[in-house]
Formats: sequence, C-alpha cells, structure tokens
Amino acid sequence: MKAAPFDYQAARSVDEAVALLDEHGASAKVLAGGQSLLLDLHYRRLRPALLVDVNGVEELAGHGVGDGRLVLGALVRHAELERPVVEDPVGALLARIAPYVAHPPIRARGTFAGSIAWAHPAAEWCAAAVALDAEIGLHGPSGTRVVGAADWFRGPHSTGRTAQELVTEVRLPLLGAGTGIGFTEHRRTHGSFALAAAVAAVRVAEGRVVWARIAMANAGPVPVRAASAERVLAGQPVASCDEAVGEAGTMAAHEADPRPEPHCSVEYRRHVLAVLVRRALRQALDSAGDQATRPPAEKG
Repeated sequence: MKAAPFDYQAARSVDEAVALLDEHGASAKVLAGGQSLLLDLHYRRLRPALLVDVNGVEELAGHGVGDGRLVLGALVRHAELERPVVEDPVGALLARIAPYVAHPPIRARGTFAGSIAWAHPAAEWCAAAVALDAEIGLHGPSGTRVVGAADWFRGPHSTGRTAQELVTEVRLPLLGAGTGIGFTEHRRTHGSFALAAAVAAVRVAEGRVVWARIAMANAGPVPVRAASAERVLAGQPVASCDEAVGEAGTMAAHEADPRPEPHCSVEYRRHVLAVLVRRALRQALDSAGDQATRPPAEKG
C-alpha cells in the first residue's frame, strides 16, 4: 500500500519544529529515524496531515556527558550505540543491547529517542530507560520540561508527550565503577520483536550487592520495573547469591503483566521472563566481579 497524501516540512531548528507542531497539533507527526512511522504510513494505520522532518536540526545531533548523565540527542541512531559512547558501565550496557535492536539497516537510520517516543512494549531501549530511571527532555510551546521514565510510558504507543512537544534528548545516569550490567532477550527469529527481554544493572561493593535495577520488555503494556525483585538482591553477598538470583527471577515474572499472543501464552512468557532475569543478573554480577579483579589502568 501507499501512504495517504500528506504535507512535508523540513525543520531547521527546534523552535521551527515546535512551531509547526503547535500549529498542527495531533495532525502532525515527527520524522526522525522513521523506521516505525513509515511502516504505519504505508499501511495507513496513521494518516497525518503533516510530517515534520527534524533530521536537519543540528541541535538534536550527538551525545555528551553532563551533570552525571549521558545525554543522547534525539538524532542519535541505534548503530551509534553499538560501541560504548562513554567510559562508564552505561555505555557498555547500551552497546550490549544495541545489536538486538531490529537489524543493521534499521539500526543505521532509527533513533534511540525515537524508540522511546514510539513506546512499543517490546522495545529494548524502553526497558533500559525504565531500568536506569532515564529522563526524557521535551521542548514545547511553553518551554522545556523533563519527564522521568517512570511517568513517561502510559500504554502501548502512549507517552507523556503532548502533540505540540518535541523530544529533544534522553538522559541516562552514569552508573559508576563497581556496577555490572546484563541484558538477555528471547525472540522467535533474528528480526522479530522481542518475545521478552530483561535488563539488569547491579552495584557491588566489598563483596555485597549495594543495589540492583531490573526491567523487562514485552512483560506488559509498558516496560516493567521489577522493584520487588531488586529488593531481594540488596545486601546479598555476591559469592553466595545464587538462591537470591533465582528468587529475583521468580518475583520479576510475577511482577510482569504479560499478554497472550498466538505463539506465546501468558504462562510461557512468565517462564521466559524468569529465566531471562536470572541470566541478565548473572551477567551483571559477573561483569561487576570482572571490574573488581581487573588491574588498574596505567597512567601516562
């Protein structure tokens, strides 16, 4: 099918893009990576009157570190994150997740912020944003504001953004030395959406877990933070926490709100989530242990 007719405007600045969104409201859609948007246009699931192309807005490009956070501009492509963009465990976590996002042609064009804005329940980046307490920066007619990931996702393809606002950046907290990271995913084919996925980060000090962060993709209408499972691990000795890891996986699966699909019952998805959370936690604990045993880098 071909897309329904629409007008096209290429914005050259954030202010110009916001002015167009303010003028046209819900009848306008933002074009950044466009990998999900264009598919919906061709299937005519969406029929916007106007596409606002922000690919020429230099303010939205690039990434940096500020105020203890990795700041990803709205035009940072998935492929840019396949290698760590910062010397912090958060860079390693993004690099571990990136190869699971669709496939190379999509990663070359699609954007991290676009995935956050699209809010698909199976999206890996959305689960990572919830696990890390990401902040989403918005620019609208009334100025700028920031929304935490916990308040951002409101349902499948539904977020805290109004139709007049533009996502300008996503901020991820630096995790710091001593933090291990993990990610696991299960899907039917290489290019399929995740049947389920788990993101984990674990801070270890003096042989014990200080804190853990766990989030799951395709575990409900929105990414699910497994808060009860996280509490199970806090204070546990790393050398003997296999039982706690197992319990955390079970609790995380119970915290999920999975929906049935033709190839995946609720029971099966809960089982998969429990296994994935345990594997992601083991990865995180192992990588934290690797940091503890790694010799310090030479200076000069």
